[in-house]
Amino acid sequence: MALARKWRPKRFSELVGQEHVLRALINSLTSGRVHHAFLFTGTRGVGKTTIARILAKCLNCETGVTAEPCGECAACREIDAGRFVDLLEVDAASRTKVDDTRELLDNVQYAPTRGRYKVYLIDEVHMLSPHSFNALLKTLEEPPPHVKFLLATTDPQKLPVTVLSRCLQFNLKRLPVSLIAQRIRHILEAEGIEFEPAGVRLVAQAADGSVRDGLSLLDQLIAFGGGRVGEVEARAMLGTIARDHVVRLAEHLASLDAAALMHAARALDEWAPDYAQVLDELAALLARIALKQSIADFAGDELFAPELLLRLAQSMSREDVQLFYQTAILGRRDLALAPDPRTGFEMTLLRMLAFRPVAEQGEAREAKSEQQPAAPAAANQRTAPRAIAAERARENPPPASAAGSSWNAIVNELDLSGAARQLASHCVLLGRQAGVVRLALDPERPFVRTPVQVEKLTQALSRHFGEPLRLEFESLASDAVSPVREDERASLAQLDAARQALESDPGVQALRERFGATLLPDSVRPIK
Repeated sequence: MALARKWRPKRFSELVGQEHVLRALINSLTSGRVHHAFLFTGTRGVGKTTIARILAKCLNCETGVTAEPCGECAACREIDAGRFVDLLEVDAASRTKVDDTRELLDNVQYAPTRGRYKVYLIDEVHMLSPHSFNALLKTLEEPPPHVKFLLATTDPQKLPVTVLSRCLQFNLKRLPVSLIAQRIRHILEAEGIEFEPAGVRLVAQAADGSVRDGLSLLDQLIAFGGGRVGEVEARAMLGTIARDHVVRLAEHLASLDAAALMHAARALDEWAPDYAQVLDELAALLARIALKQSIADFAGDELFAPELLLRLAQSMSREDVQLFYQTAILGRRDLALAPDPRTGFEMTLLRMLAFRPVAEQGEAREAKSEQQPAAPAAANQRTAPRAIAAERARENPPPASAAGSSWNAIVNELDLSGAARQLASHCVLLGRQAGVVRLALDPERPFVRTPVQVEKLTQALSRHFGEPLRLEFESLASDAVSPVREDERASLAQLDAARQALESDPGVQALRERFGATLLPDSVRPIK
């Protein structure tokens, strides 16, 4: 017998997770106030029909309505065996027609044959046709006292509101990896099967929140591994690469060695890996490293030992770990857009090294590469313009005239939007010295200067220059050019050039000569 069937829970105390559902059901059974219709929703393999069958036993146990069925009486044994005459299980996916539903409900008015209640368990109820729902709705509105409806579905959005309103709805959650792994370990110990914790963890992760899927994979792994659940066998069956490869990628990222990183990435090709899965595993390792950096006593798990996490946590900065993680999950999302998965994977790794954060004092460590010599200053300016500009600005504060001409470029680099950007665009940089930035504000736009926007601009400039700053405002001189004025001048110049080009256009001149056409300069406008 398959493990999923053999180890299906037979009472509420054997269930894994779903405490929020069990508590409500147990209280209802204990108090004797049991609703006539229950709806259990959730993804596959989380326990919908299992809970429904246990509830059917609770209602029909010969010891009475109880939250703890005896499991020994005839009713309990027959329900476990799937042959209890008063438990009618229906797969709505195969019986969608209204005639099927009417046939099912024909005997609703008759009392149960053996049990206390006649229980209708309708699985995948969302597959019923609209007419079938109408037929079911009449019974749900006025059910006989001896009838209980237990409905289960993976897609509750497809159920009519009229049906939903007549049921107590319980949403079952996807189970976390730790709970699935705990259940698998319990089963393996009871079955006397040898296992490695890392192998169990891999199966639990692959189960994707479903205990049933986890047990199905476990059955497959036991057969694949010759009666043993090991990490190597689990990775071979699931198509995942050995964790040593992922650790090696993280070590090369920590050392900023681009050549070694690419060599390790291309070495994976012989295993024909799923590169999206590799990025998932790398992101999972980086998440554990971040936890180790933040929580000193974080003990790791079955896949990554605490001493390994400590070594990697000490070799990376917290900023690098966060950037590597974010790049990994974004690269995994965009993998389908790459020319091929391997190229997308390699570019994601290179992106981790290319877009690293600048240190607090503006000193960026350079990635090591055996194939590429040290980049010249001009190349460094292209790869990190904001960092270089900020560093030079700190070392050599520009004079007022030079600062005014470069203010437009600085504004374009600031992380500003809305009213704060409007404030910056109507100013001119007069100078910066000793933590004070002097700005000249356009006197025709005083309303853009509010305390909130000044604070936003102050913070953006502090981040840009890498030090705490304070702003001082003066009135803008008539001949000074703010970014807004510069943009307006550029737009006017482009518009004049377009009008002159039309004036001299041979086609326009021919229309004038032959038809006496007139060009309307004001009709020439920029396209927005």
